[in-house]
Amino acid sequence: MKVFFVGDIVGKPGRRAFKELLPGVIRQYEVDLTIANCENASAGAGLTRENYEELIDAGADLLTSGNHIWDKHEILNYVDNAELLLRPVNYPAGPGRGTAVVAAPSGAKLGVANIMGVVFMGISLDNPWKAADQVLAELRKETPCILVDMHAEASSEKQAMGHYCDGRASAVVGTHTHVQTADERILPAGTAFITDAGMTGPYDSVIGMKKEVSLKRFTTGMPAKYDCAKSGARLCGVVITIDDATGKATGIVRINLPLPDSGGDLG
Repeated sequence: MKVFFVGDIVGKPGRRAFKELLPGVIRQYEVDLTIANCENASAGAGLTRENYEELIDAGADLLTSGNHIWDKHEILNYVDNAELLLRPVNYPAGPGRGTAVVAAPSGAKLGVANIMGVVFMGISLDNPWKAADQVLAELRKETPCILVDMHAEASSEKQAMGHYCDGRASAVVGTHTHVQTADERILPAGTAFITDAGMTGPYDSVIGMKKEVSLKRFTTGMPAKYDCAKSGARLCGVVITIDDATGKATGIVRINLPLPDSGGDLG
């Protein structure tokens, strides 16, 4: 099967890039399943029910998330019933789910786990390594094809998780830092890996936020409310080819596409 993993969708520009560019990627690469990280899809932080449904309608087969998933408080009212939305599995408690199994048109199954790192994250979480052991063992009872969204700040922690899961997961894809890395590869035991899939959103920005706000915070040290940028939208991610029988990855291709005529305001 071929899986398109879409890097962190940010705000309305990210949602538009996802909707308008996804069909072309599916056709060109013959994609069977699309998984997208959505934790910043609503105004740059969190996910509303309306935007959850919008992304599913646009072609996402499953949505992963991270530390910002709770930023829109309404999620607490719908997350338990949102069967195609994951939150990090190693939150100590709370609503929602951290793993899912989705089926490709061929009938082949893909297990997906959402795990969050702990380095520099400033959040009390269960041990991500023990969480990985548990979810990989559980998912492999149903399918050898497993993708892990490793949502973490530190590149070292994401790379370590790739090696930790090598041979047990089909792919480990890093998210959270919004800067696509150029280190996509197949690890020795057959796991596809990239440190960060990148951001699907406004690139005329500082990791999706308005440049002016970020510059003020950095240059003055004074607090300023982040606001989602609105121009220069791109669709970023990776297309991963997985052997349905063995669960081993046989290919990984990095995707970074501009939305045509997106230099203007997409807010």
